[in-house]
Amino acid sequence: MRKYVAAAALFLLSSLQFLGAQVVTCTPAFPQATDSVEIIFNASLGNAALNNNAGPIYAHTGVVTNLSATGTTWRYVKGTWGTADPTVLMTSLGNNRWRIKYHLRNFYGVPMNETILKMAFVFRDAAGTIVGRNADGSDIFYNVYQNNLLNVAFTSPSVPFLVASQGAPISVAATASGSATLTLTDNGATVTTATGTALNHTLVAGGPGNHTVIITGDDGTTVAADTFRYVVNPPITVAALPSGSKLGLNRISPTTMRLVLDAPGKSYVYILSDLNGYLADTAFFMRKTPDNNTFWKDFTVTPGQVVTYQYYINGSLTLADPLSELVLDPSNDGWISPATFPNMPAYPTGKTTGIVSVLDADGAPYTWQVPNFAKPAAENLMVYELLVRDFIAAHDYATLLDTLDYLDRLGVNAIQLMPINEFEGNESWGYNPSFHMALDKYYGDPASFKAFVDECHVRGIAVIMDVAFNHAFSQSPLCQMYWDATNFKPLPNNPWLNPDARHPFNVGYDFNHESTWTRRWFSRVCRYWMQEFKIDGFRFDLSKGFTQVNSGNDVGLWGQFDQSRINIWDDYKDSLRLTVPNCYLILEHFSENSEETALHNMGFMLWGNHNYTYNEATMGFIGGSNFEWIDYKERSWNSPKVMGYMESHDEERLMFKNLTYGNSNGGYNVRALNTALARMELAGNLFFTIPGPKMIWQFGERGYDVSIDDPCRVCNKPPRWEYMNVAARQRLYKVWAALMNLKKDQPVFTTTNYYHDLAGGVKRHYLNHASMDVAVFGNFEVTSITFNADFQHTGKWYEYWTGDSITVSNTAMQFTFNPGEYRLYT
Repeated sequence: MRKYVAAAALFLLSSLQFLGAQVVTCTPAFPQATDSVEIIFNASLGNAALNNNAGPIYAHTGVVTNLSATGTTWRYVKGTWGTADPTVLMTSLGNNRWRIKYHLRNFYGVPMNETILKMAFVFRDAAGTIVGRNADGSDIFYNVYQNNLLNVAFTSPSVPFLVASQGAPISVAATASGSATLTLTDNGATVTTATGTALNHTLVAGGPGNHTVIITGDDGTTVAADTFRYVVNPPITVAALPSGSKLGLNRISPTTMRLVLDAPGKSYVYILSDLNGYLADTAFFMRKTPDNNTFWKDFTVTPGQVVTYQYYINGSLTLADPLSELVLDPSNDGWISPATFPNMPAYPTGKTTGIVSVLDADGAPYTWQVPNFAKPAAENLMVYELLVRDFIAAHDYATLLDTLDYLDRLGVNAIQLMPINEFEGNESWGYNPSFHMALDKYYGDPASFKAFVDECHVRGIAVIMDVAFNHAFSQSPLCQMYWDATNFKPLPNNPWLNPDARHPFNVGYDFNHESTWTRRWFSRVCRYWMQEFKIDGFRFDLSKGFTQVNSGNDVGLWGQFDQSRINIWDDYKDSLRLTVPNCYLILEHFSENSEETALHNMGFMLWGNHNYTYNEATMGFIGGSNFEWIDYKERSWNSPKVMGYMESHDEERLMFKNLTYGNSNGGYNVRALNTALARMELAGNLFFTIPGPKMIWQFGERGYDVSIDDPCRVCNKPPRWEYMNVAARQRLYKVWAALMNLKKDQPVFTTTNYYHDLAGGVKRHYLNHASMDVAVFGNFEVTSITFNADFQHTGKWYEYWTGDSITVSNTAMQFTFNPGEYRLYT
């Protein structure tokens, strides 16, 4: 009886490996675990990072076995990274080709009872700073075969499918592990035959449509086969985009999906997905709008089906959807635990490489407890800035939800999450975005994030997203779709991104916000977060970068009044408030006051960084401690739109500097823990009571004192929940909580009738309102000081913290305050 090999898995095998013009070749071509192999690496192929490298070159290699966690998980890795390890040193063959030889099972040390399925490779210089991989940056895999039966494979073409023009020649070559009758067919019709171990033929591409080409080998005992597909494009259908369509995924019905892609200047696009085995298929050939700029396609799914997909553009680019709702990343998802993201969709291993988009036909339906949240007034926001990664060890939304009691008691009415959209890698501050519309899986799944937002809303807490729309990183399809690989930057014709940044302090690749394409994309992304997840607003990172005025490296020029930048933000504001009229729009702008005033007049809140002045005050250095600029009136604004803060993710922690550099006098020393914490109480009295929204950085309320640069600025930081067992830290939490709740509850703290003196060692703040009057005093010196209180009027005043009362008969009555002493009178 003849045995038939590979007939049921032709597409899977051929999409995994071709033996021809590829990064790695192996002799024998069909290696088994018992073979000695010769591996040749062609450094000019793949990502070509080591092209023309003089060497030495080292193989970093392992195997995938039947015990690997996934089809791409390495085991038995050989080679110590970053060292000149002689065990994996390769020999130069010239012409960018490098060789290493070894016995397969013995070299890797794989036990006999474990099945080797693939060899895995990347290649590097000695330091490991230059690494050769596949063209898409993925690891290189080579199949290991399990039997001595006949095997056949195409050696050309070296891809699982290609797009050809009708009548074009296609060079086809195939090899067999033993002598056999080899038959080449195209859509079932025999093209040619040969006898032996090789077949070479020039195939003439047929008419429009899908073509399945099969090489079949028959040695009289075994029949083996391999497959590739070529497609001849049908005529493209030009059709207007149906009314109401959005960029990205549109759920037309439970069974009909529509994908829409902006790709100006591109000729054609296929959808590759689970539905077609990730092979180009004319049934998924996208339509094109009459302006030749946008592609779209309707297709059928099963209700509730989860599908992964990519776009195949112009016969050369395979990319995830830039408007993905969720993506799968084979390089990073393996580190995400099922507890964080339960039931993660399966990556289409063996069908494609690189990042893929996820389409959930049902759209992850969620029943909201609070479908219409009444947002706190912008001027009364008590914002808590939070990095999920460092706030809780579990770094997931389900656990974060359990901390809401803690934040609720503190008086928080808005949580500002550092970026939670998909960014490069897993552990990050998130300002290296690659998919702005996809939820990053490292913090949890969409259902748990919705549950978190919903529970916040139940408690009256708004949720604000920190977003980085100034730039995208190279992993983004917006970069890759129009990419200059030689210079590693966007091409000049990129519709969204500038080839070179137009301003200082840029990271990644700078968006052109004057581009119509960028504006379409920006509005779609923001609307999605507000509609799908009920996000209440955004904090826009590096908002001053939203300009095409080229300031180069001139920081002063960049910060000058820029009407074009104002126009961009005015357009965005109108677009977003059409969706959610009262959404919070917060800018990290830091331009000259004339421009910030214009933006304030348009309804934006603007970050007010007072880290330096407040920290000088808490450390006891009075000369630089005037923080009056936190007051919107000092800026000549007509409403409280300064989002004032003493700390944010970007600044050194006040308590670290208190303990490291604090001032002293005699027995009073700011560097003593309890003294430093008491001075944080003092600062809170002259921070929260000033009208306008306020923001605190996570754990400031308990005197977090780990330096921002320990061990590096963006490195993980310990949450230090044990701080709450320290009486002085717990007292700080309680003082700030009292102030935050007082500010939310009492209308006097939204009054416009107030004044202050914040320049000297004793800082004073006065508020007047029909409900009550308030006077706040604090001594930031490290010595006792006598001063005139200058109360607003005579009469009985009550000290909030002690409950004591005084009768003021002379408004200029004198007080003597010890260093660090504060009082709040009503």
